[in-house]
Amino acid sequence: MKIYTLDRLNKPLEGHVVATIGFFDGVHRGHRFLLEYVSETGRIRGLETMAVTFPDSPSRVLHPDEGVQLLTTADEKCRQLEQCGIDHVVLLPFTRELSSLTAYAFMEEVLKGKLGVDVLVMGYDHRFGRGGRLSFSDYVEYGGNLGIEVVQAPAYRCGPSDQVVSSSSIRTLLLQGDVAKANEGLGYPYFLEGEVTGGYHIGTSLGYPTANLAVPPFKLVPADGVYAVEVEMEGWKGAGMLNIGHRPTLDNGSDRSVEVHIFDFHENIYARWLRLSFRQFVRKEVRFESLDALKQQLQTDEAVCRRILY
Repeated sequence: MKIYTLDRLNKPLEGHVVATIGFFDGVHRGHRFLLEYVSETGRIRGLETMAVTFPDSPSRVLHPDEGVQLLTTADEKCRQLEQCGIDHVVLLPFTRELSSLTAYAFMEEVLKGKLGVDVLVMGYDHRFGRGGRLSFSDYVEYGGNLGIEVVQAPAYRCGPSDQVVSSSSIRTLLLQGDVAKANEGLGYPYFLEGEVTGGYHIGTSLGYPTANLAVPPFKLVPADGVYAVEVEMEGWKGAGMLNIGHRPTLDNGSDRSVEVHIFDFHENIYARWLRLSFRQFVRKEVRFESLDALKQQLQTDEAVCRRILY
């Protein structure tokens, strides 16, 4: 897969492509359904495939005070798009100038002029461009004038209620701690990854040493509590129990930590890269009367997590 940043593209891309546009936060089941439709369209027409996306959330540009949290960083999203078999990913920096473009201007200047798009696949409810909510037929008309065929992918629905999967609904589930249901919508376990940083070493004194994870800015961290997680590190795979929260028994104050105890593992992994994949929520974070009471609860948590993971 080739990755391009549009602001560094000196000349239009050569070749013929079928493309789709979206932020693709989380690259969930709905996104993957759309991308599979793009791939199938490309196979039928003999075209390579392209996903046009934004490295950062448009909301952070238009509404910087909202503090939006994301399911995937730009690097994580690109890796997942590659797993979907997309040939080209174009990272389009979102700016206020870009947001001021009409749909026609965007299709003319960016999609046709710089990217050479022949076919544009739109999600069933996706719209873009300044000047109001256009109908799908408007995009078809614009495309006809510019030499871009515009087609619409069907909606993806899942579950007994025929529910539409969305990034916002998955964020809500994660903020409620319902990682199992969020994973259903994603199609894979939600994960956090980052560098292991120094901690307080209280866990070691309790017999449960932990690795503290530095989570990238704006990456969504699920609700406070204890979780059963799978652990990956430089090709090694294991399991553990993760605590997210303020460690009230230890009077941690406002400092929120993400720390994992890795089962049957005793190496020093400070400054190494770690990935934690959520399997199941175990319990809420609570304050215990003593460290002995906390240690007893940790033993119970370990037993529960081992039953889930092994």
